[in-house]
Amino acid sequence: MNMGRNNDVKLLSQLPKEKIPDYIFLQLRNLWAMDGLYFLGIEERFGTEVATQIDAQVWEVMGKIEARKLKEYLGITGTDISSMMKALQYCSWALDLEDKEIVIQKDCAMIRNVSCRVQNTRRSKGLTEFGCKPVRFGFLKEFAKEFNPDIVVKCILCPPDQHPEDLWCHWEFTYKEK
Repeated sequence: MNMGRNNDVKLLSQLPKEKIPDYIFLQLRNLWAMDGLYFLGIEERFGTEVATQIDAQVWEVMGKIEARKLKEYLGITGTDISSMMKALQYCSWALDLEDKEIVIQKDCAMIRNVSCRVQNTRRSKGLTEFGCKPVRFGFLKEFAKEFNPDIVVKCILCPPDQHPEDLWCHWEFTYKEK
C-alpha cells in the first residue's frame, strides 16, 4: 500500500481535535529524548566537553532554521522583540517547557524555565547537571538574529551557573544600545 502525504494528513485529521496538543507534545518529547540519547552517547564516548561543543553547534544552526520556518509558517513579518517572542513561544525548546514564565514588553522580553525536565531527568538518573548555557545561548542568539541583528540575548542564569531550586534558566532580550 502506497501512503503519501495526503494519507498522512487524512490520518492526522482523524485525531480528535482536543487530542492534537497532546500529540504535538508527545512528538516534541520524542525529539527531546532522541536529542538526549545522542548527547549521552557522545558524552559517554568522548566526554561532556565534546558532547556540549557538538550540541552547541547543532542548536545554533537549529536556532536559525526554526526562526526562519516559524516566521514563514506563522506569517510574522515584524523585526521587533515582540515578533521574535511570538515565534519563540512556538519553537521546539520553548513550547516544550512545562513550567515557564514569559514577559513581553515594547523594547524587552524575558523567558524563564522554572522546572527543567531535561535537568530533572539527568538528576533522577544520578547524572550531574548539564551546563546547557552555551547550547541555549547559541540557539537563542541565532533565533533572535533571524528577526533583527540588533536584538541582544543576555543570560541572567543558566547551568552551569548556580541557581535556586525553583529556577533553571533566565534569558532576557533587549536591543543594542545606539
